[in-house]
Amino acid sequence: MFGYYLQLALRSFGRNKVLTSLMVLTIAVGIGATMTTLALYFVLSGDPIPHKSARLFYPQLEPRNLGKDATLDKDPLTQLSRYDAEELLRQKRGDRQALMSGGSLTLQPGGNIAQPFRASARYTSADFFPMFDVPLLSGNAWSKKEDDERARVAVIHRTLASRLFGTEEAVGRELRLPQGTFRVIGVSADWKPAPRFYDLSNQRYGSIEQVFLPFSTSRDLRLDTQGSMNCWGISDDEAEGNRGLNAPCAWLQYWVELDSPQKATEYLKYLADYSDAQRANGRFERPTNVRLHDVMGWLDFNRIVPNDVRLQMWLAFGFLLVCMINTVSLLLAKFLRRSGEIGVRRSLGASRRDIFKQCLVEAGTIGLLGGILGLGFAAIGLWLIRQQPDEYARLAHMDLTTLWLTFALALLVSVLAGLLPAWRAMRIPPALQLKSQ
Repeated sequence: MFGYYLQLALRSFGRNKVLTSLMVLTIAVGIGATMTTLALYFVLSGDPIPHKSARLFYPQLEPRNLGKDATLDKDPLTQLSRYDAEELLRQKRGDRQALMSGGSLTLQPGGNIAQPFRASARYTSADFFPMFDVPLLSGNAWSKKEDDERARVAVIHRTLASRLFGTEEAVGRELRLPQGTFRVIGVSADWKPAPRFYDLSNQRYGSIEQVFLPFSTSRDLRLDTQGSMNCWGISDDEAEGNRGLNAPCAWLQYWVELDSPQKATEYLKYLADYSDAQRANGRFERPTNVRLHDVMGWLDFNRIVPNDVRLQMWLAFGFLLVCMINTVSLLLAKFLRRSGEIGVRRSLGASRRDIFKQCLVEAGTIGLLGGILGLGFAAIGLWLIRQQPDEYARLAHMDLTTLWLTFALALLVSVLAGLLPAWRAMRIPPALQLKSQ
């Protein structure tokens, strides 16, 4: 019967081309606007490391002094001071742990003609690579031993390896900086979580990091860092200024891997005990305020989805609702104009259920056509978003899931819009319509 109802729907489209086209366009515009914002929302709110996000945690401490303001912040700082980060790393209470900071390096290629150029960098500790499953094409990452020795070793991205060494093997070659020479021990493949959840203080949707160096080595050479910094005191006595070991400044990210909820509970208690101990030693002044977020909790805490994107999504759903109401009106007009045809079908033995099904098939077909056209509108909308200067704009693409969701949403909207018109159509009295013919 479905094929028969579909055939009747196509015949109806041919007899009412203008009205049908208007309904298809109405649904397409609503679907296009909604899927444009939904596709962007899904990209921004997605899990950047789904297979491990429940096992990776970001701790927060409150190291600031009381200050002059009696009103204390509700939330602790979003980064750690160097002293606290290195102390937590030394105590090793997690299955794995890594401290880190972003940076930028000046690289000096070989030869007399090649010009120096800048490359993005990540200064971190040895567990970073296994914690975040950074893929290596060749070689290996450094170990804790090389962290402790402040070894001059580096892992570089494959595009940088190709730029510096061409087709030759990069492992074992030298990476030259103004501060000294590093030995390349590994080459990484493409690895670019979106957003860059492990460091939300610096270019959340930035480009692929080109160089990875031991954090201890970066401080030994006093390499430049990138990202936000929060200071609550002066650090004139520190040789490295605000980045010194005892400087009252928070500028480092710290992650820990915990394999079970019980370990997470124990680690949170450990953070509270650590905070109490630091207060007893005179370092911390504020009340204990510690947090432990998993990856998705950390993204929610930082409101990774911009408010304007959330607002646009709800506005798009509101616009889709308006389009659906307009479609209801158009379908009502279309079905009631066919009262005579429906009356003849009823008199020939068609039940009310048959009329209801026929109308819903017609409404669903209109929805599918609207979904196809709406897919084109959504593609145009996402292209326009990618032209915007926002750092997340280039992520606006439609994946396979969003593609199927477009058709499902179009079908759902059209069927919902067709319920009332179909119900009204099936209740048309056949005898009355036959008398009027």
